[in-house]
Amino acid sequence: MQIFAQLIAEQLSFNTAQVCSVIHLLNEGATIPFISRYRKEMTGNMDEVQVGRITQELKRLKKLSKRKETILETIRIQNKLDHELEQKIAGCWQSTVLEDLYLPYKPRRKTRAGAAREKGLEPLAGTLMKQEVMHIDEWVQRFVKGAVTDVDDALAGARDIMAEWMTERQTARNVLRKVFSHTAILQSRFTGNGKEEEKEAQKFKDYFDFSEPLKRTPGHRLLALFRGEKEGVLKITLQPDEKQAMERLERLFVKNRGPAGKQVALAVKEAYKRLLKPSIETEFRNAAKEKADTEAIRVFGKNLHQLLMAPPLGEKNILAIDPGFRTGCKVVCIDRQGNLRYNETIYPHAPQRQMHKAASKISGLIQAYRIEAIAIGNGTAGRETEDFIQQKVHLPPQLDVFMVNEAGASIYSASSVAREEFPDYDTTVRGAVSIGRRLMDPLAELVKIDAKSIGVGQYQHDVDQNRLKEELEMMVTSAVNRVGVNLNTASKHLLTFVSGLGPKLAKNIIEHRKKAGPFASRKALLKVTGLGPKAYEQAAGFLRIPNAEDPLDASAVHPERYALVAKMAKAVNLSPAALMVSPEQTDRIDLNAFIKTDVGLPTLLDIVKELKKPGRDPRGKASAFSFSREVCKIEDLREGMVLPGIVTNITNFGAFVNIGVKQDGLVHVSVMADKFIRDPNEVVRLSQHVQVMVTQVDVQRKRIGLSMKGLNP
Repeated sequence: MQIFAQLIAEQLSFNTAQVCSVIHLLNEGATIPFISRYRKEMTGNMDEVQVGRITQELKRLKKLSKRKETILETIRIQNKLDHELEQKIAGCWQSTVLEDLYLPYKPRRKTRAGAAREKGLEPLAGTLMKQEVMHIDEWVQRFVKGAVTDVDDALAGARDIMAEWMTERQTARNVLRKVFSHTAILQSRFTGNGKEEEKEAQKFKDYFDFSEPLKRTPGHRLLALFRGEKEGVLKITLQPDEKQAMERLERLFVKNRGPAGKQVALAVKEAYKRLLKPSIETEFRNAAKEKADTEAIRVFGKNLHQLLMAPPLGEKNILAIDPGFRTGCKVVCIDRQGNLRYNETIYPHAPQRQMHKAASKISGLIQAYRIEAIAIGNGTAGRETEDFIQQKVHLPPQLDVFMVNEAGASIYSASSVAREEFPDYDTTVRGAVSIGRRLMDPLAELVKIDAKSIGVGQYQHDVDQNRLKEELEMMVTSAVNRVGVNLNTASKHLLTFVSGLGPKLAKNIIEHRKKAGPFASRKALLKVTGLGPKAYEQAAGFLRIPNAEDPLDASAVHPERYALVAKMAKAVNLSPAALMVSPEQTDRIDLNAFIKTDVGLPTLLDIVKELKKPGRDPRGKASAFSFSREVCKIEDLREGMVLPGIVTNITNFGAFVNIGVKQDGLVHVSVMADKFIRDPNEVVRLSQHVQVMVTQVDVQRKRIGLSMKGLNP
């Protein structure tokens, strides 16, 4: 692992000793949240992102190491593995270079060069390649026999062999890579015929006849182009500067302009067009796709993390509405623990228009179930339902109405999780309950849904699905452990993402809780079937037990530091419990007196911060929002209007904002602030309330342009 640590430290510009510590902890079974939160002294105070990058790079190197073993064994079986080649492969840690080294030994299907070798033309190719024979006619004539019909046939076969040698030459591939890197033009054209096909492909209209230098093409555009190609609408090619490519390759292989040199020049042309260019083009396409995937996955992960960290309303009696037109609005009442108390369907919209009856029913439910907040899904009929509630229902002055992002609620309502929770109710009731619970605690509810279905990214179906799944799971785990989990109320799904647990232990905790009752202390976790000391070490600090006998059990202080907290409290003549209710007393503690080999200032500062605000939720509190009454549909919009909106999605090129019509508008990154910004996340976050100006309305294409310049100090 030492070599891995050195390579990772060099790649990521980290200290080798720090990387060694992280790898050591990972090999011992420690999780990223645990390492970054409770092992700061070992890692040099690395955060989750840094530890995560080390983890990903370690996986890459392990995968590459296995690939090297396979390659070495394949060449060894061919009896072609000499000491020099073995050393080159052993010391190679770049995938592209490794595959170049392997290329001459890679088993192939039958090729033109292979067929030429079977005809005995390899010696001829070798002689021509050296370009030392000035009169080749007599030399070539020697090979016209058997399957070789004439001189032209012999020369063609020799060129095929030379072309393959050139393709396998690492220097030739690197030359062409440089040309591609500096000059490749990405081109796309429409593949359809006729106006009908063109009409169906309108979303790709901008790329019907498109070209741009590959090095300047942003990731989101690449993914759009690749999607168009996948759907059979576009044809994409990468075109390098062919003249420059040929000149550089000829300079590499052609030594003179004699008869042999001319044959080599022809072989260069053959190698370029038939073998090298397609191979390097594929390589650059894959690299560009991988880079675009990485960026799209990063954006998706960041958006998901923001959504999971959205402020919760907290434990309230909530009336939740899953809006609809023809099928009505499903209404549910849930109590402060998220339990379903009542459900019914109302029909305030067309075609029934039972507005008075619906308003009366809502008013009655507010009183009967002591409703403290109303949650309305932001999907179909969401805006109209909010108008109905605000204008037709007599609401108590303290009752707030919230629009809730319902993306993925339909996925949840039809899932096995929802069936397990509500076996006696249909999908509409389950969806409405999910909307209400999302308001109460977004994180606890969203973990039940496949992260890809939450809809806060772009091109999620076009990127590498395994990498996407891994990134999103890491974001969910990060959010859950950052917030902390109430051990006595958390669902199995929420517990699954706690550091050190997983599905099996989460299930065992729930079963133990049902049999033995609520956990009285963190130590009681060790009584759970299958939960040993290692899992306890990883999980305990992220689990909370409010009102426990030991108040530290409700904090983020790890049990391994309880004795240390007792000593710190004793230093100011207090008990840990007394210190927690008198947080100002922590300022009297001389932290330097408690620094030891395994406990440094970072851990001590974390402990003091937690003692001052034990169990504090880092997410803040949810706030109500109302759309402008001026607009309900895209036709109501006019350029110059200034409207309130909610950020629903963030991309590299801007942010999408819901302003109360069916289509979200786009605030391009160039008009997001009064100053230049590179990343929209510098200015906005998901679910943020913003002011926007309408700058463009395209009713036919259902596109809305917005600006935030000068509107959000």
